[in-house]
Amino acid sequence: MPDHAPVTTIVFDVNETLLDITTLEPLFARLFGSGEMLREWFPELILYSQTLTLSDRYVPFGDLAAGVLRMVGRNKQVTITDDDVAELKGLIGSMPAYPDVKPALKALRDAGFTLVTLTNSAPSHSPTPLEKAGISEFFDRSFSVAETGKFKPHPATYELVAQEMGVTGASLCMVACHLWDTIGAQSVGWKGAFIGRPNNSILDAPGVPKPDFCATDLTDLADQIRAAGS
Repeated sequence: MPDHAPVTTIVFDVNETLLDITTLEPLFARLFGSGEMLREWFPELILYSQTLTLSDRYVPFGDLAAGVLRMVGRNKQVTITDDDVAELKGLIGSMPAYPDVKPALKALRDAGFTLVTLTNSAPSHSPTPLEKAGISEFFDRSFSVAETGKFKPHPATYELVAQEMGVTGASLCMVACHLWDTIGAQSVGWKGAFIGRPNNSILDAPGVPKPDFCATDLTDLADQIRAAGS
């Protein structure tokens, strides 16, 4: 029987959902002659993170990101130096929040929701990416898949959050711009909320779960979640 419990805890993906990865484009333009190469590197990064999990292996996301950058470089006959890798890691750790993020987070927090994050990235020392982006104050907890040794969308990553927060089922809602993330959350009984970011769209195919909420602006998405619980 479907769980129609109201949402109390909202779990946010971080990279590309809250933080703007398009700010990495100048690095890819310098290395490869086109900022669009970001869109070859990032899907490969996600592919190999999920491959490792399916193979029961784990490599920290930052190390994997560097390795995939070098792999893409070899594919394009471009030499990737240690300085290039260091620049990539520095940029990933300093991405700004999208303009719609702060207003949406404030509205949800003011409405009484508990807000946490769940990221593929490993934990980092202060100042964290959320602190640098000026949005850490909105979150009660920040979770990393490193605690499970499995990347999203493995069920263990979502179950970690539910256990630690003491909340189960559809009282939890996953907000992400990657449909594979909302699908993973919905597979363990959560609600899914999809935010359309550049180069991210809904997959419309038989058997693919549709998000419970969907918008192209995070403020609109927040309004939908609030309205569903009123």
